[in-house]
Amino acid sequence: MEVWLNAPKNLGHEGIDALYSNETNAELSSKDGLLYRDGTLIGGHVHIDSEHAQFEARSLAGSVEWILLTFEDWSMIPIENVIAATDGTPTKVAAQITQPIEAQGAGFALDLGVDALLCSEDCLEAALIVKSLRLEQTVVSNSTKSSTTDDFNISLMTVTDVQEGHSGDRVCIDLLSMMDEGEGILVGATSNAFVLIHGETIASKYVPTRPFRVNAGSVDAYTLLANGSTKYLSELKSGDEIFISGSDGRARSATIGRMKIESRPFILLRIMDENTNEGHVFIQQAETVRLVKENGEACSVTSLSVGDRIFGCSSTSTRHVGQSISAPSEER
Repeated sequence: MEVWLNAPKNLGHEGIDALYSNETNAELSSKDGLLYRDGTLIGGHVHIDSEHAQFEARSLAGSVEWILLTFEDWSMIPIENVIAATDGTPTKVAAQITQPIEAQGAGFALDLGVDALLCSEDCLEAALIVKSLRLEQTVVSNSTKSSTTDDFNISLMTVTDVQEGHSGDRVCIDLLSMMDEGEGILVGATSNAFVLIHGETIASKYVPTRPFRVNAGSVDAYTLLANGSTKYLSELKSGDEIFISGSDGRARSATIGRMKIESRPFILLRIMDENTNEGHVFIQQAETVRLVKENGEACSVTSLSVGDRIFGCSSTSTRHVGQSISAPSEER
């Protein structure tokens, strides 16, 4: 994301991608509804003061490099609507902000955000903070793709034993976003074998769905963070970004909103991958806790049998303080 400063060209601020002025031919300028960079036409400038103006801005999607939005009365809705119109096109959106509080709204609108914030001096700090947050988000996303997807490819694991697991402290993870059917988190008691614990997206006649929740397992189990490292479930806290996976291999990150730890009875599930790497996990003994079977259907942990094949993943590396290392290690 870029930051455009509506100020004289000689201020020399760090972090500024471009300068904008309606009165001088700075790096960016506008005239008669057109946007110029160094005198070269790069897009349109629409002043949002009516529904018709919003329609005009949306109609530019796909036909120009940039759409600059300024406002009679600043509003998120036109920004969101124009971002939606340009999604999937090469057109980028710049939006004016008039107060610091507006920077985050525009910068993360529709979870996509504008491509540039136009601000004056009094909003500059807020705009640069949002630019930094967007950069961090991009780094985490790239890290998730390069680290987590490469090291933890979804595969089938065979159930080798199902037995009573006694009682202990169980962790529920509540997210700030909803999960779809087939999605969940990867959990394992050892660093080389994880199972996919399905989100609570499936209706039961006894309890309502909670599609933001994963009943994840015992406090000593690992799960994956969005950056490819691991944490014990007991270490997770609100605000952590964790790795959400689908049985079809799709992956994304989600933010934890709340942790819930309670004493519950467990089932001990032992598993083995196709390379005979063994692992295990303690999962609450409850019909609403589900894993994903080979046919893609979610199955209650209380209905699993030896020989069933479930989705999970395995890794040949060990872990030290959550980081993957090549040193030898044995976990049982």
